[in-house]
Amino acid sequence: MQITVKASRRTEQGSRASRRLRRAGRVPGIVYGGDKPPQPITLDHNELYHQLNNEAFHASILTLEIDGERESVLLRDTQWHAYKPLVLHVDFQRVSAGEKIHLNVPLHFVGGENSPAVKLGGCIISHVLTEIEVRCLPKDLPEYITVDLSNMQPEQSLHLSQLELPPGVEAVHHGEGDPVVATALKVRGESGPEGGETTES
Repeated sequence: MQITVKASRRTEQGSRASRRLRRAGRVPGIVYGGDKPPQPITLDHNELYHQLNNEAFHASILTLEIDGERESVLLRDTQWHAYKPLVLHVDFQRVSAGEKIHLNVPLHFVGGENSPAVKLGGCIISHVLTEIEVRCLPKDLPEYITVDLSNMQPEQSLHLSQLELPPGVEAVHHGEGDPVVATALKVRGESGPEGGETTES
């Protein structure tokens, strides 16, 4: 999926200029990285707001079009108003086709409702992680990673090292141990095939 973000170069900077932009329905932002200097930009608030509600927008290589010039970027940071649905600032990072990137990618869980843990073991499957950090070349970046729970057994846990990742993609973990991705938890008082269900994400 190719997602294009349209922006304009921004010359005025500072808090006053940013407030004027927001009153005009624009969002101040910046794009940085690569062999180019940081470029302040502005974006249409409503368009950006709707794009931010798209899961793929957060885990995809985006095409940033600045006054007609295109470059590949990642969304790196978004600042929101404390209690209003308003985007205050957004950061993008340029990417190079030959350099590996780090990005959090969402997990999509499938098959849990048909697993032995749920159908026979009276368990629910808890999704402990909803995303993981990966490292890969931009061309290999997956929109999401599918986690197959169809073989989960009662009171079994699925760990990060057990995930089937797409070619060229490796999981990044900071810290010790092998993090739990999902676990089948016994429901107290339930033991039959009707007693379990999965938590969906």
